[in-house]
Amino acid sequence: MIYSDTWADPQKQYLPAAWPTTLHPLARTLRKYVRDTLTSFQKANIDLAIVSLGNEIRHGMLWPVGRANVDVQPWSKTVANFSNLAVLYSAARAGVEDVAYDLSHRPQVMIHVDNGWNLTLQQRWFGALIANGVKTDAWDVFGFSFYPFYGTAATFANLKTSLNAIANKYKKPMQVVETDYPAICNGQWNPIPESSEPEIGYNVEGQLVWMKNVIKVVREVPYGLGQGVCDHSLGFGTSLL
Repeated sequence: MIYSDTWADPQKQYLPAAWPTTLHPLARTLRKYVRDTLTSFQKANIDLAIVSLGNEIRHGMLWPVGRANVDVQPWSKTVANFSNLAVLYSAARAGVEDVAYDLSHRPQVMIHVDNGWNLTLQQRWFGALIANGVKTDAWDVFGFSFYPFYGTAATFANLKTSLNAIANKYKKPMQVVETDYPAICNGQWNPIPESSEPEIGYNVEGQLVWMKNVIKVVREVPYGLGQGVCDHSLGFGTSLL
């Protein structure tokens, strides 16, 4: 579930033009939006297993009100920087609870953050949210993105380290909900980017190698907490349950 008049990702999380631009009125609007959206799915007889409150919200959501940055220092400023996002996330979460008893099946709530391979990012992000009073039972599932071209440190080894650490700390299920690998990357339209796993070819076989490795990492998450993988380039999702 995204909250924008257009697409939302780490580089753009602009609030809808018709929504309030101050924190608490915006939070009330967000809560109602989540409640009304879930009610609409229920009326259409669509049973949701998971609802993600935002998409790749590393930098928060509903900018500029809910913008957040894990890189500010010192830690006290990072925590303060997350205060508005914490209010907005809590409002969205309350919207789920508003209709939970009316739904035929209560969906699991996911938080989706990109760069799942970056353990420092994940530790600081969730730490700052929790430091603002958001309890760990405010979400059920971790959702991570993992792409080869958004940092050469986005390796399978780093993904494994990050997911395993988060599993050991929070004991919650997790999924890689966005990943892909190119079948063709020959520099025709843009310079060829440096891959985090350069030994994998830019071809269909390379796509399969990439996906098999991502699935392996998620499947090996401790306590059986690796739930699934969704591939954007091949257009399929894999359940590991």
